[in-house]
Amino acid sequence: MSVSNANPPSVPASDVLPFSPCRSSVRIRSSVEEDVPAMLDIYSHHIQRGLGPFDIEPPHPEELKRRRKAMLKRRLPHLVADLGGQVVGYAFAGPFRKRPAYRYTAEHSIYVHKDHLGHGIGRLLLPALIDACTTAGCRQMIAVVDSANGPSLRLHESFGFVQAGVLRSVGFKFGRWTDSVFLQRALGAADREPPHDHRAAQPLAE
Repeated sequence: MSVSNANPPSVPASDVLPFSPCRSSVRIRSSVEEDVPAMLDIYSHHIQRGLGPFDIEPPHPEELKRRRKAMLKRRLPHLVADLGGQVVGYAFAGPFRKRPAYRYTAEHSIYVHKDHLGHGIGRLLLPALIDACTTAGCRQMIAVVDSANGPSLRLHESFGFVQAGVLRSVGFKFGRWTDSVFLQRALGAADREPPHDHRAAQPLAE
């Protein structure tokens, strides 16, 4: 999973503009299944024009529905930015890794409609996603951003993410190799205390 923001020739979706007239009218809410066609339209643009998603072809709508249901089943957030009934962006968090010990760490993605890039939609979605992941019991959030996507890197850093590492030349898209930057943000109590559902190991009987 990755934080996808269309790179040139598109304007990055993780915009850093301080204000846009439409932002005050945008409502961040949980997604519903009826939002899937709009989300697929947004995602397809980023697949075709952006370096964030490493997919080559847009997924089938049923596949997007399956992915959404899988995240909700794990009680992880799946949000949309709603402007007057139109979905202008969406964001979600999924497991960072499948193995159980990683279950308190989430990796997230943000996608913004091509006609609303640079309008501050990403700046509305990201803090809502942070709050929702914290409420869900996550202790760490991970973003994976293309190294050429300066606006996305700056957006995440403005919300407390720090760079944790770079994987160099791990993707090849649009005729060039791409680096992936890992960014990390602690949530809630982070590593200062065990998770709420942790049970101390019982001593072995002698």
